[in-house]
Amino acid sequence: MYSNPPFMDPSLPIISIIAVNFNNSAVTVEFLRSIREHNTYENIEVIIVDNGSAEDPSEACREVYPEVRMLLTGKNLGFAGGNNAGIRVARGSYFFMVNNDTEFTAGLLEGLMEVFRVHRDAGVVCPKFHYYFRKGTIEYAGYGAMNVFTGRNGMIGCGERDEGQYDQMRETNFAHGGAMLVSREVVQRVGTMYEPFFLYYEELDWSARIRKMGYKIYYQPASLIYHKESMTTGKASPLKTFYLTRNRILFMRRNTRLPVFLVFASYFIFFTMPKNTIVYLFRGNREHLRSFWRGILWQFNPSIGFNGHAKKP
Repeated sequence: MYSNPPFMDPSLPIISIIAVNFNNSAVTVEFLRSIREHNTYENIEVIIVDNGSAEDPSEACREVYPEVRMLLTGKNLGFAGGNNAGIRVARGSYFFMVNNDTEFTAGLLEGLMEVFRVHRDAGVVCPKFHYYFRKGTIEYAGYGAMNVFTGRNGMIGCGERDEGQYDQMRETNFAHGGAMLVSREVVQRVGTMYEPFFLYYEELDWSARIRKMGYKIYYQPASLIYHKESMTTGKASPLKTFYLTRNRILFMRRNTRLPVFLVFASYFIFFTMPKNTIVYLFRGNREHLRSFWRGILWQFNPSIGFNGHAKKP
């Protein structure tokens, strides 16, 4: 157990580090250990939001990080709801919403804060992501624009060996939900994440709303974070298929004008739906097929959930 509290410099703005845990205490403990060992910013609070896990992770978290603030929601609020709950109790001037399957590096927060100091129009700042299990390989160096046909966008540099090719701080299209720093001022003006997304696309929707308010999204390569990737939902699961399908359509409904949405809807109806149906049938992935169609039908009946139960997520 660690006994020494982190150094605190009250002259610095407080950053509230907010992470959501759901039945993944071991991963969250490692996350807290990485903050203890690698964080160098000297005025933080750490909030772990537990989304109704089967076992209370508080004791295990405090064993590693005694100063942690635990918020037990008692139910699964999803990624958006969990982070919003953390924001509501946070004391910081800035909120660093970060996945619990990440590892800090020295200078991470300082680099992100530097962007807010230099760019008065900054709404959200994200670090460079490397894959935790393939250190030196980029996951995220910014986001490309949303494709109006597919309702998808790609991460710049994803899968490339990092040789400094994306080492210029710049504006980007969307924030990465795995690690994003936002100011209290921006949240007060724009509002928190839209909770009906529950899981996936919520940070893209939030980014779009933030940009509509005149702020910009920045990528800061001087800050680095390692990401273990999909430790809670799995890399390919029916749950993921449901929410990605459902929220892909929901995002386009909320963030595009009617002519653009009609282009997307036409592509989705005449290409995506038959293609995915045939692929899932051919591969025998019936659970994924059900999840795909439930994600579509949710647009007409929001009571349809991942399990087909008549309740909202």
